[in-house]
Amino acid sequence: MVVALVAAEAAVLLLRPRTGLVTPLPVDAGDFFTPAQIDRAREFRNPQLALYGAILLVEAGALVFLIRRGAARLPRSPLAAGAAVSLVLTAVALPLGAIMRQRGIEVGLVTRSWGGWAGDVATSAAIGAVLAALGAGLAALLARRFGRRWWMPGSALVVLVGGAFVFAGPVVLDPVFNTFTPLPAGELRSDVLALADEAGVKVGEVYEMDASKRTTAANAYVAGLGSTKRVVIYDNLLEDFTPEQARIVVAHELAHVHYSDVPNGLLYLLLVAPFGFFAVTRLADRWAGAEPRRWVPALALALGVVSTPVTMISNQLSRDVEARADAYALRLTGESAAEPFIGFQRRITVTNVGDPDPPGWVHGLLGTHPTAVQRIGIAQAYAGTSGR
Repeated sequence: MVVALVAAEAAVLLLRPRTGLVTPLPVDAGDFFTPAQIDRAREFRNPQLALYGAILLVEAGALVFLIRRGAARLPRSPLAAGAAVSLVLTAVALPLGAIMRQRGIEVGLVTRSWGGWAGDVATSAAIGAVLAALGAGLAALLARRFGRRWWMPGSALVVLVGGAFVFAGPVVLDPVFNTFTPLPAGELRSDVLALADEAGVKVGEVYEMDASKRTTAANAYVAGLGSTKRVVIYDNLLEDFTPEQARIVVAHELAHVHYSDVPNGLLYLLLVAPFGFFAVTRLADRWAGAEPRRWVPALALALGVVSTPVTMISNQLSRDVEARADAYALRLTGESAAEPFIGFQRRITVTNVGDPDPPGWVHGLLGTHPTAVQRIGIAQAYAGTSGR
């Protein structure tokens, strides 16, 4: 475990952006958000964080139970056991997930009906069970073939599967839950293509996603590799924000393409996977002992125990990558970009019921992006620099 975490930190240091960043100016959240907005966000987010932690503990407890007392009830086949463990984890987390969802409804963040949510849960559970079955089956095959050294082909398989998901996810999995339509011809599409040309990148297609059927939260993202590479914009971002603000968001996503952030994410996985997977296999073997039926839940628990702190370490890299994308978006959209950028950060933070300045330990462990006040500080620093 120690070696895996050191390897994760070393990969962060190796891949961390060294140029293109803007050091943010210090910003007081009270200068941009009202006390009521800050209180509302913290009253929502803090219990959500506690519920998220409770879900992790409940899932871990279920796996410990399966290893110690419930293994005899699991199927002998690793394929069937993988599916069963996945469904158990979905079931035990469901009550707490429903509470989180109800709280999202109460603040106006969730728009999907309970029936629609149940359909999504069922679909996710089915897909998760199939993937878990395949993963457990492949792991068992490798373990039988290579013995205690199966972590070596296993880590290579993790990287290959990660690359396959990045490539195929936008065209295979994403359309299961949302509808994606090419951004219609018009000023915004022309602007997106012009920005992409100025950034020197090929974005493939630009899609609008019907996010509003589930949430009022607005966002955009870049996904895919090669022929599946695309920029996706939430429909509520297009409807509820100004064209200048939408343009800033698109420029941010183009920055990820410009800097090859998606392939670099796979490179991070390539560097960390061998060490992490070695730890996973050793923990799984120790916890399973001599009982074969314990092995699948032990493997699932080991994956969670290793991947959770590794992900927290990788969030350092993610925050720097996102900060660089913010700085690039400001440069790409011109000297007057700071004002719409700040306006967007203020509005999206309120719309998404986000804490503009969360506690340092929370952001350090879980934050994948700079905080809202940090992003506003980046824009202010950029405005000061570009004005000179």
